[in-house]
Parts: sequence; structure tokens; C-alpha cells
Amino acid sequence: MATIIIDCKTYEVPLGKNVLETCLNLGFDVPYFCWHPGLGSVGACRQCAVKVFKDADDKKGRLVMSCMEPVVHNQHLAVHDADTIDFRKQVIEWLMTNHPHDCAVCDEGGSCHLQDMTVMTGHHERRFTFNKRTYKNQDLGPFLNHEMNRCIQCYRCVRFYKDYAGGKDLDAYASKNNVYFGRAEDGVLENEFSGNLAEICPTGVFTDKTLKEHYTRKWDLTMSPSICQHCSVGCNTIAGERYGALRMIHNRFHEKINGYFLCDRGRFGYEFVNAENRIKQPSINGDVVERTELETRLEKIMKSAKVIGIGSPRASLQSNFALKTLVGEDNFYHGVSDHEHDLAELAVRILKDGPVRTPSTKEIEKSDAIFVLGEDLTNTAPIVALAVRQAVRQDLSGEPEKIHIQGWQDAARKNLQQQRKMPLYSATIHETKLDDICTSANYATPEDIARLGFAVAHCVDHNSPAPEHFPEALQVRARSIANGLLAAKNPTIISGAGCASSAVMKAAANVAIALHKNGIVVGLTYTMLECNSMGLTMIGGHRLSAAFNAVINGHADTLILLENDLFRHGSFAEVGDFLARCKNVIVLDHTKSDSTDRASVVIPAGTFAESDGIIVNNEGRAQRFFQVYESTESIQESWRWIINIGKTLQHPKLQTWQNFEDISKAMASEEPMLQNIDEVNPAVDFRIVGQRIPREPHRFSGRTSMHAHIQVSEQKPPTDDDSPLSYTMEGTRIQPPSAMIPFYWSPGWNSVQSVAKYQHEVGGSLKDGDSGIRLLEANAASSLVYFQGIPEAFVPLEHHLWIVPTYHIFGSEEMSAKSASIQKRIPTPYLLISAVDANIYHLKEQDIIKVSIANISYSFPIKINRNIPVGMAALPYGLCDAPINALPEWGIVETSPLTELHDYVRKTKVQH
Repeated sequence: MATIIIDCKTYEVPLGKNVLETCLNLGFDVPYFCWHPGLGSVGACRQCAVKVFKDADDKKGRLVMSCMEPVVHNQHLAVHDADTIDFRKQVIEWLMTNHPHDCAVCDEGGSCHLQDMTVMTGHHERRFTFNKRTYKNQDLGPFLNHEMNRCIQCYRCVRFYKDYAGGKDLDAYASKNNVYFGRAEDGVLENEFSGNLAEICPTGVFTDKTLKEHYTRKWDLTMSPSICQHCSVGCNTIAGERYGALRMIHNRFHEKINGYFLCDRGRFGYEFVNAENRIKQPSINGDVVERTELETRLEKIMKSAKVIGIGSPRASLQSNFALKTLVGEDNFYHGVSDHEHDLAELAVRILKDGPVRTPSTKEIEKSDAIFVLGEDLTNTAPIVALAVRQAVRQDLSGEPEKIHIQGWQDAARKNLQQQRKMPLYSATIHETKLDDICTSANYATPEDIARLGFAVAHCVDHNSPAPEHFPEALQVRARSIANGLLAAKNPTIISGAGCASSAVMKAAANVAIALHKNGIVVGLTYTMLECNSMGLTMIGGHRLSAAFNAVINGHADTLILLENDLFRHGSFAEVGDFLARCKNVIVLDHTKSDSTDRASVVIPAGTFAESDGIIVNNEGRAQRFFQVYESTESIQESWRWIINIGKTLQHPKLQTWQNFEDISKAMASEEPMLQNIDEVNPAVDFRIVGQRIPREPHRFSGRTSMHAHIQVSEQKPPTDDDSPLSYTMEGTRIQPPSAMIPFYWSPGWNSVQSVAKYQHEVGGSLKDGDSGIRLLEANAASSLVYFQGIPEAFVPLEHHLWIVPTYHIFGSEEMSAKSASIQKRIPTPYLLISAVDANIYHLKEQDIIKVSIANISYSFPIKINRNIPVGMAALPYGLCDAPINALPEWGIVETSPLTELHDYVRKTKVQH
């Protein structure tokens, strides 16, 4: 700790921080632009000036940029000195010289950091009377709008995009005092985190194009804390609504998960909520019916039927548990393929019974060695990939500390580090976006990836099983990876369901256990395929194939399907036959699908924006999302529909449930793995000084006129019986608990930078801790032993391709693929094959290959890849109607091959 004096008052503060961050932590409003807690300091904008004095006798002092000045003991500072105030006024006037007078039409207006800082510095009059410098704006794709004339040259955009996120197609182009931030030419920004520019930029240069289409001021949105629904990481978000439509997703700070950033799928995938094919009315046999008729029909069906329920990895714990309670434990099935079911159960078993803890993404950033097995993280868990990139950026040499370069001195550390980087080892089926920072990138089939993992575990601990007939070259590689992991103090092993291989996940567990037995504090991360895959597994349920058999064998005749398109999880023929055999198919969902088209009864469920629920992320953290706006009577949460059905049938448990809290308490008491789940958030009767937490900012406007075309008098706002939040601007202005922060605002801080006022210290955890409860922790008394059953080395088959799934951040996830802006980024279907296989089958790029998978013939345009193993092909998940759920699987190539194929297969067999 250090003692510093600011404006003649003494403070005790920690060392290692800069003066700007320290002043902000102490509550001083020091203006700044280029500095960002996630990016560090470069001293580009000159706005954060303060005065530093030699000692108490120094009356003159000198001006310094507070973001570049370290805190030292007995430091004398002045924030409100007259010279300092005058200097900051001059700087903001220089920065505003060419800024247009367009706040009235700018999408950032009223939530703009530049506006806040201009007011804070006291600048209110423009003296510049000449023509302003202007630029041509660029078309940067469907996510971002570009207005370069608003730029104040803070360099935040390129620092985030290039240095932090690893993007390569956005840069600063400069000549003298003309600086342009954009691409070399118009075109879609390629990086998967480009949407963060809308929040990183302190002005309106980069703005959310999907919000711009509605032209809604951010203070006119009804907002709620939410959880991203588009992967298993569980990023915290703020969802905003206006006129009954979801308009925006913004980042909600969570120190341990997503920090200040979101991926583009999480930020822009929300538009499916507003899609035209939403299910808005209940229907029976295709005919829209009233709610009373629906309830009458359901009662008649259910009383005489043998009912089973199929859950969903994209539905909340509450909805899955309510369905399980309604149909009974013996009649509840997981709505995923058997293979995906087994992978999720394996992950939960390893994390629950094993000795190795799952690190948060924040902890992954601090890892000093990482080994990725089988996961293309940028496409399956983007925020984890971003955390890996930050880990690699660390300088582990100790040199910065020796010469007193602090962590926030970003440019200095980068210049010192040069090409040194933390070791990152990767084994995937083909190249990934992280390969450019890898120490070693290996490409292999899932079987050979698993063999490499088992070999690394054996090198770490010889008690771990070793693969047989392992080539010497691969042994050298395995020893190199093992030595790098053994030299680390807190390495992380990352794998998951993306490779569709239990052997790969077991190999990752063996590596982690071996390191743990060597006394190393190691982390083990598994990524899952959907947002609540972990939660569904922890609730318990039977395989999907067992549900098929129950109907085929006559044990059931009626199906209740919860928020699930079974055709994504089973073969088209098998699922179609199953649904056809069911006497009644009752589907609760919010979006039309092949499954709803075959339903006899369709019930309109609420999306995450119209529902309350809890989902469990890949680290086992249970988190709640809150209803953003109240939907119509026809649309309500799946769990609420199920409660109503239960009451109609006088179900002994369901008829006692009234709201969200009742379900959560029942779940906490009945599900062994979900104990304390009812404590994820404060109780529904939680109040702050007797008041609810408002979903709307105090500047919310137009509430009366919004419904003037319906009735002149103002409508009574709806009441939320499931949470402490209100649907109005009325309520407490005291900061709410972290899990229930609907928006960030503080006096004088209208932009997203106001999040600093909600933190213990800038960049740190929120004042009452980060939201969520971890349900999975390492078992200190673990009896989990090394996994055996190492697969044989892959050998290609003549006339066959071993087809495995691959993933795209845009298109592979079901709901985001229905978003209008995301659809513009979804690639066309293809089959990825090696250059050798393309040559064997006389194919070139975009030629059509015919492949038979599970006795069904498919045709795909090919993409040629020089890294994918020969004899293997990759098919993008979710981009076509092929049976992805059946992969990995041999595909019979129907295209005529060259004679060289037989020779290649023979040589490969000899080598193995």
C-alpha cells in the first residue's frame, strides 16, 4: 500500500496501478478517452491530465497524463487544480475541432462517453469556425455502422481489434494529422469480436447497425439482466426492448466470465426473437385456437394418454424440471443425440468426481501454459478463445517487473515482449483462428488427437496409460508438450464436445490428472454444444433412443416436446418415424421448425427475452436470466404452461407451484446436483428501501404516447411476480445486487464506462460479487483413476471418408442462425477435404462430391484444406440437412476415385 495526497487529502491506495485508475477508484471524475481497463494505457488522447508535485512544499507542480503515471508512496497530486482544469478544457476543444454537431441523430447520443467527458471538462462553446475535416465512411458488414467523421483518434478500436482480439483487417491509416480507422477497402469485418467496437469506441464512430434500424435511444429501452443463449460459456448480457420487440444486446460485466466483451454471435444473435416465424398463437392440427379450447383439448389428451416428455439443452432448468415433474422421472428424456448425451454426462462426471477444478475464463487468462485438444474454440466457445489469446499475450519472462514496467503499460510491455509468448499447444482436425499464436499446432483425426493427449499424459506421469505403436516423431512432440506443461505453475487443459469424441475428452482428463499428481495447480475446461447442456445433464434423464423405443414398444403414445427440434438431434427418417408413431405430439416452442410442423398441438413458449430461467454454463455456474418484457397472454414461459397443465390435471406437485420461485425451491430440494439453486438470485420479495429495481432508466420517455393509438389513458404497468424487478422507471436508484443490474448509469456517466461505478475497483469484481453459483467443484477426495481404452491410430478406408463435424460461429448454433444479421454471415454448406483426397477423386475447389452417410446419398461442394488429415472430411454443424448428429461416421464416396487411392491406403496401413 502507498500513501498519496490528492487535493490536500490523504488516501491509502495499492501500488501497481496508474494514477487515473486510482483516482477513479477513489471516486474522482477524471476525464479520459484512450485508456480502457481491459486495454491498458498508451497516453494517446492527453485528456486525463493531473498535476504532480515534488513534495508538500512544491506549489507549481507539473502536468502529467494520469493514465501513464504510476502511483508511488507519498505522492502529491491535484485533480481540481486551475491549471489542470484549463488544460483539460483545451484538450477537449482540440479533440472536438472536427467532430460534427450531430448528437441529435447519432446513435450514441445520450449514452456517449464523449458527451460525458465534454460536460465533465466544462467545454460548452465551439470557437472553431472553419470547414471541418470529413471522411468517407465504409460498409463494414451487417453488424456495425461506420461514421468516421466522429472520430477523436483515441486508438481504442485498433488496440482492441488488433492487439486484444487478434483481428487483422482493421487498422489506422495516417498522414500527418489525418488518421483514418477502418479497412483497406470496404468489406465485412472478419474478426468474431467486431461488435465490441460499438462499446469500445467512446464516440459514435462504430455503432450497432441492428439497433440503428429501429432508431431507438438507449435510455428508451426496457432492459433486464440476461444470459447469452448461444453457447455454453454463459456470458452476462443486458437485453433491451421497445414496442414489444427486442432491440439490443449489450455486454453486462462479469469479471470471471466475459469481462467487458461479447462475441458477435452473442451480441447479434438475438434477432430470432423478432423473427416472422415466431409461434405467437396456440394451434391444434394447424388451426389457431383460443386458450380455453387449448386447455380443454390438453386435459382430454392427457387424461387418457401414456405421456413421455423430451427436454432440451436450450431450455431453462425450470422448464426441464417442470416437464420432468409432470411426466415423471421414468418418462423424461434428454432431447439430444445419444452421443451428445454421453459426452455431456462424461464432462459432468469428470468435473464432479475428478480432482481438477474448472477455471473461469478470467483464470484462463492467467494461465502460463495451455493445451487445447480437439476444440476450435473461436467457433465453439468464442470468449474462451479470447481468454486464451490474452493468456498468450502475457510476458512470463519477468523482465517487465525487473525494469518496473507495470501491467497497465500496454505499449511498453508489448515492445519489450516482442515475439516472446506463453506456450500454447493445440491439436485440432484442421487449422483454427488461434494457430497464429500457437507454440505447436497439430492437425489430426479425433482418434489421433486422443492418442496424442494420452501420450502427453503418459510423459507427465508414467502411471497414465500410453498409446501403442506411437510413431517416434509424435513421441518427441508429446514430450515437448509435456515438458512445457510441467514447467508451468498453473496450466489449463481445454477440450469439449466439439470433436464429438469421448476419447479426446478422456485424454484431456488424463493430462489434467497427471499434472495434478505432479503437484501442479492445473485447470480443466470442457466446452459443451448448447447453452444449458450442463444443466440438462445435471437434472438427469434418459437417452433419446430410449424415448423412440418407448413409443415403438407401445409403452407411450403421447409426446410433450420442450423447446427442441428433434431433427437436429436424430436422423430425419428415425425422428420422422418416431413422431408419426405418436398419437399426439405436443410441442412447446417459440420458433417454427420441422418438429413443430409435425405437431398435433403447438403451444407458444416465450424466448429468453420473455421468460425467467436459470441455465448452467460449461464451468458448472448456474446463472439466471430475467424476463425483459411481458409478452401477450398467448405467449408465456414453458414452465408456466406446464404448471397450468399440471393444475388442470390436479397434479399433486404442480398444482402447488405459483411462480418461478416455487419451482426453484422444489428443484433445489429434489435434485441432488442442484442444491442451493434457489439462491442464485435474491428472493422475489427482495426490495431496496422498500422499492423494486426498475427495468427502465429514469430518462425513459414516451410511456404514455406509446399506447395512445389504443387508448388515451395511460395503461397500468404489468406486475412482475417472479422477480424484484419492475417494468417501469419507478423504483430504487440505489445500485442493485450484481445479478440484477438491468443497465449501467451513474450521475455524469451515461455511457457504458459507468460500469466502473459498480465495481470495487476499476476492472475488478462488482461491489457485491459476481453473479451465479458454482455447482461443480474439484473433489479433493477424488477416486477418479486414469482413463483406459486408447483408440487405435486412424487408417483411411478405400472409397470412404471419415466424416467429423466442424463448427462455425455463424450458422452452427440453432437460434442465432435465425437472426437476420447473422444470416448474412453464414457460409454456404460444404465438405472440407484434404488436397490429397481432392486429387484422388479428381476434384477441385467447389466441385460437387457425392457421399453416402447412413445409407442416404448427399451432394456437397468441396473446400480443399491442406491441413486436414487424408481420408477424413469435415462437415459444418447446422449448415445442411445431413445427419450431423450421427457423426463421426464413415461416408461412402460415390464419386469415382483414381487408382492411387488403393496404393495410399496400403502404404498407410504398413506405416501403422
